[in-house]
Amino acid sequence: MIDTHISDIPLGMTDTGRVTSDVSLAIASSGLTKRFRGGQLAVDHVDLAVPRGSVYGFLGPNGSGKTTTIRILLGLAFPTSGSAQILGRAMLPGAVSVLSRVGSLVEGPAFYPYLSGWDNLARYDAADRSVSARTSKARIGAALERVGLSAAAKKKFRNYSLGMKQRLAIAAALLAPRDLIILDEPTNGLDPQGTREVRALVRQIAAEGITVFVSSHLLAEIEQVSTHVGVMRAGKLVFQGELAELRRTAAPRIAVRTADVTAAAKVLATLGLADPETGEDLVTAELGDAAPERITAELVRAGVGVRGLSVESPSLEDLFVGLTGEGFDVER
Repeated sequence: MIDTHISDIPLGMTDTGRVTSDVSLAIASSGLTKRFRGGQLAVDHVDLAVPRGSVYGFLGPNGSGKTTTIRILLGLAFPTSGSAQILGRAMLPGAVSVLSRVGSLVEGPAFYPYLSGWDNLARYDAADRSVSARTSKARIGAALERVGLSAAAKKKFRNYSLGMKQRLAIAAALLAPRDLIILDEPTNGLDPQGTREVRALVRQIAAEGITVFVSSHLLAEIEQVSTHVGVMRAGKLVFQGELAELRRTAAPRIAVRTADVTAAAKVLATLGLADPETGEDLVTAELGDAAPERITAELVRAGVGVRGLSVESPSLEDLFVGLTGEGFDVER
């Protein structure tokens, strides 16, 4: 777990491709790029635009560059080129001031196993130079209550369930008032109950007006909590926008079930339907502007026996596979 309010972490954003200030965005980047010494291009000219108040799902297969991008945004890694802003402030030179308003969970929670949840938070809180020690108890108690761990405050961390450990990490990110929370794979390794707990917590945080940036390789998690999505593939951002906008990018298809596949395919081709595909007893094609009623009438006119006809929209899984060329874990 990375505690981003510590002010002496190394920071460095280059001046190449400066981001234009936009107060409506919680995160903005321009041409953000990271090439490692061995030559691997981990992040390739990524232009993020994360609206304030959104739950932004940062989605992609493992190894697609999500965590490296997050580390750069938090000042935990140096970009090769490009620039970024967090909460309207350029990371150089304003990183120290802006990171006090950002909480994060990166690469899993890290706490002392033999200390209680309360005592672990007390140590995180003591490292924050931006808050008063006099209000420490009140803030720790409030953070534990927000994540539903008040009853387990004195319980040793080693005895927490995985879901409780993740919630304690999020509590650490919420010890001080935050405008932005960044969570990297917050449900990784959790059982269904732990996943539901973290999902509910993300919704609760967002309902308080805090922008939540959450990365995951789990399609179902992003779909259930996000208002906006960014999709990474091999270091590139291949889609960004509202979740509803992503759904609209899919062309609906007409599916005709018939014993006379050849004749049905000929009718669809005559009507100008694109991308025809045939199976044993099924013909599909992009619907385009054609009316299903007209397609049905033309099939009947051609003497094609129709067992079934339906209009189908690709699932989100199909869309993501099309964007990334890889499958996703879609369930827990």
